[in-house]
This record gives sequence, C-alpha cells and structure tokens, in this order.
Amino acid sequence: MKLIIANKNYSSWSLRGWMALKAFDVPFEEVKLTLFTEGFYQQLAMYSPVKKVPVLVDGDINVWDSLSIAEYVNETYLAGKGWPEDRSARAVARSTVAEMHCGYTALRSAMPMNCRVRRQVDINDAIAKDIANIDAIWGEQRLGYAEQGEYLFGEFSMADVFFAPVVFRFMTYGVELSETAKAYQQTMLNHPAMQAWLADALTETDIVEEDEAGEPL
Repeated sequence: MKLIIANKNYSSWSLRGWMALKAFDVPFEEVKLTLFTEGFYQQLAMYSPVKKVPVLVDGDINVWDSLSIAEYVNETYLAGKGWPEDRSARAVARSTVAEMHCGYTALRSAMPMNCRVRRQVDINDAIAKDIANIDAIWGEQRLGYAEQGEYLFGEFSMADVFFAPVVFRFMTYGVELSETAKAYQQTMLNHPAMQAWLADALTETDIVEEDEAGEPL
C-alpha cells in the first residue's frame, strides 16, 4: 500500500491522509511529489481523476480525498477503532471532522500551512470567528473527555487527524488560544507522528509563494 502526498511543509491535505495511516501504525509506502510542477500533475493522473493529493493506493483500489482515505483505513485496517467507540461521541467526532473538512475557509485562506516559518497575519472578523469556533470545539471536547485520555475524544481518533494541520497553522501564526485548547495543541505537537512530519517538513527547501503569507513574527 502506498500514499501519494505533496510537500510536507505546505500540504495540509496530505498531512491528514498520512496521519490516518501513520498515527495508527498502518504500514505504507510514502510517495512524495513536488507541488504544482508539471511532473506533479502527470504522476497524479495515474492515480486520481482529480489530480489532487493525497491518494491512497491499496492493490487495485485507489482512494482520493483525505476523508475518504480516513474512512477506508478505518474500515479496512482499524476495525472501526479510528473513531470513538461510544455512538454519541462518534457522531460528534464525525460532525467536527465534516466541519473541518469543508469549512473554515477564511482561516485556510489567510493562514496556509507552512511549518518552517513563524508569521503574523491581520485577523479580520471572519478569521477570528473560525479561530473561536475551533477553540470552542477543542475546549468542549477536551473538558468532556478529559478522564478518558489527552485527545479530543479521549483516545486518539480521526478527529485529531483532521485538526492536525490547524495545530501547525496556529503554531506558525502565533494564534492565541484558551488554556484548554492550548494544552490540546501541545498534546498534538508532542505526538510522535506529528513530530516526524514536522522534522521532514523542516528539511524541505521548495518555496510555494502563495503559501508564504504574513509578516515575520
């Protein structure tokens, strides 16, 4: 099985697909392409009709889109353990993942993932609302499941996978968080898979100008 990803410094979608495997110790081969080059799209065309990362290749099955990859991995390799065991918690976890997957466009646009730098950007009302919503989700879930573990729903789950890029974004742009949310952010930054991704990202030298947002801190 192999996972097609792009630059670790910039590709938030790749991080989600990668974490869905790596954080659950599912063996796979990593195939990294360089964003926005001619070869990038040519190679992706072999695996996915949409020519976007990540793409999971498992035998004769190709799965693209990070959420589809997460569900495939959960069903095929984790026996459902990628989501909280409790049905209520599982429903909330999937709701928060769906919101992260398709929402927070103001934050995504203003704060592209860029692990190598420390920058600041102007926070308008839309960005502030996105940050507040994420802070509230992190705070509420951590307080609700504190006795069951250190992650959003106690044990590490696909919900944590999908917020992983935001953890790096908040680090890059120095976003102020509530104490509970900040503690969760640090828990995620301490995760071995997150540390491994960051270490690789810091070795990359490619520059994607559109993701070099903000002013140096």
